[in-house]
Amino acid sequence: MQTSPSIALVTTTTRLKGLLSKFGTKGAARFRLKSSKSHFALQNDSTDAIALSADADFDAYVAEDDQYRRAVDAVEDSLHGLGYTLVDVERRFLATYDFRHTHLVVVVGPDGLVANTAKYVGDIPIVAINPDPSRIDGVLLPFGVDQTRNAVVKTLDQQSKIREITLARVQLPDGQSMLAFNDFFIGRRSHVSSRYVLYNDGRSEVQSSSGMIVSTGAGSTGWLSSVFNMSRGITQWIGGDEGDPLEMTWSDRRLAWIVREPFASRTTGVEMVAGTIDEPNELRVESLMPESGVIFSDGIENDFLEFNSGAIAEIDVAPQRSRLVVS
Repeated sequence: MQTSPSIALVTTTTRLKGLLSKFGTKGAARFRLKSSKSHFALQNDSTDAIALSADADFDAYVAEDDQYRRAVDAVEDSLHGLGYTLVDVERRFLATYDFRHTHLVVVVGPDGLVANTAKYVGDIPIVAINPDPSRIDGVLLPFGVDQTRNAVVKTLDQQSKIREITLARVQLPDGQSMLAFNDFFIGRRSHVSSRYVLYNDGRSEVQSSSGMIVSTGAGSTGWLSSVFNMSRGITQWIGGDEGDPLEMTWSDRRLAWIVREPFASRTTGVEMVAGTIDEPNELRVESLMPESGVIFSDGIENDFLEFNSGAIAEIDVAPQRSRLVVS
């Protein structure tokens, strides 16, 4: 049976929806938020101020949810009549949705939703919409809600400008693989001490650390940058030379890797703590963790590959690129 071509509309759950899924009603959610803050306030003699703060927080959740729902409705309305089936895809279904018959993906922010979507859609163009510019930075969201239809039509007519973004790839010997838009975390699920063997550029080292980060150019201003910020602050404190900052573009065909909090002992080393992976080279990591070893991408801890003793991960620049429509 032939399936009609479609446009996938990717959305996410707001903070209010998350609260309602736990507590059922707005009243119950507001009460729970106020109760939690009031418990803290009893120890600080500031109950009234904390209660007002809780109300303000909840009102912000409601306003954020209202704005997001209005934006999604407006985007959906603008996509009718284009001759394509419109399919709603919630964030939690991205990993299992079949995009093979999808001609275009429209993502209604925030930025993280674009990163999460990119690794599942192959080379399908992504039109990313900022639903709430007053709250969302929109680094990966070039278009406003009212620009949706024009951006989609131009893309379908192959008249739009598309920016290709490098992805990272990890592969395991059993055939499992995963892509990352921003970064991979490799280590123990709880971020406690992780043991593994690191192989790079003809060298190897047994290490114990709080895990590794492997970052793309797009992710280099995120989690990876926080590690560099810490390192720079410590270097300043002890009066050392900070050196030049690492600069990577979104299209760079290389990855950066760094070891978090490496621990030196009689059996573990700290000589190999950072570097780059240039295409077509790879970084290999062999797990020495009997349990709880994981690899996940872009901060999504519940979508992971098991990485326990005996598993060897090969990380490289993915052949696939993400294609983000920018104008």
